[in-house]
Amino acid sequence: MVLRRALQVIMVMTLALAGAVQGTAHAEEGAPVTGRQLLFYNHAYGVLDRETADAIEHSSYLREFAHFQVRTTTGSGGQTWTGRYLMGRETYLELFGVGDLPGKDGTLGAAGLGVSTERAGDLPTVTERLRELGISDPVAFRQTRDFGDGVPVPWFDAVFTTDQYDVFGAWGMEYRPEYFADPRSNTEPAAHPGDVGRERYLPDTYRDRLMRDVTGVRLAVTARDLAGTVPLLKAGGFAVRSLPGGGVVAKGGGTTLRFDVVPLDQVGLRQVEMSLNRPVPYRHEERIGHSSLVVGPGAHAVWTFGDQDGPSPAG
Repeated sequence: MVLRRALQVIMVMTLALAGAVQGTAHAEEGAPVTGRQLLFYNHAYGVLDRETADAIEHSSYLREFAHFQVRTTTGSGGQTWTGRYLMGRETYLELFGVGDLPGKDGTLGAAGLGVSTERAGDLPTVTERLRELGISDPVAFRQTRDFGDGVPVPWFDAVFTTDQYDVFGAWGMEYRPEYFADPRSNTEPAAHPGDVGRERYLPDTYRDRLMRDVTGVRLAVTARDLAGTVPLLKAGGFAVRSLPGGGVVAKGGGTTLRFDVVPLDQVGLRQVEMSLNRPVPYRHEERIGHSSLVVGPGAHAVWTFGDQDGPSPAG
């Protein structure tokens, strides 16, 4: 799901589908948080040009490559969104076309990132860590899901560093026990007490496909949006390293996140790296709209999205 639409519903994602951010703290302010990692890459989303989004939606190759589906979701306040999903064992990717989301969240280059807990009760600890990092008023939000009967079910709790952002934002999230308890969620039994993990949330259909998980995401974002993202990553326990030019690389839990700082008209999802369930002996390139998915050789795939003109500075 894209959440930040929740941010729109926050204020709020999506799928949920899935950011926020007026920099209340500079990307390098605040001491690194120590202790075990609390937040892990859950999913990212990006808004692509219509030709590419349509090509993804109708790609026969993607249906063989991954557990792929096009789904419409109803969240808090009756807000709906339709995304194109590639789902792995613990992680997934959500893609939209221009206009699929309302307002600036539906503009070319808009994107979001959800990082989630694995243990019940860890999100409040993340919120406290945010305060230690200088985020005095983290924004809390509860997302719900309507399975079609008009009765919302609590889905997950979320926290943002702020409700102000350009076109990208990140949120921390923790799935609710009510969602796991609802048989319509088609989730798995808990593997241990307090299990609210990503593997429990996602189906095991990935086993029948080639894609296993998202292992890396590269995004081009504005300086303001990055400033609101870094404290959340630090609070979640990611190791964050600065790059020349103002960008950062964040690593943790088997996923590498890279953020390049660019002007507003150059923002967007740039690249996604994925692990495979098994190695392949060949290199296959699949052109999908203005994007290129290269699979193999080995147990690795890279999906690159071509440079496109993003939203105007006026938003």
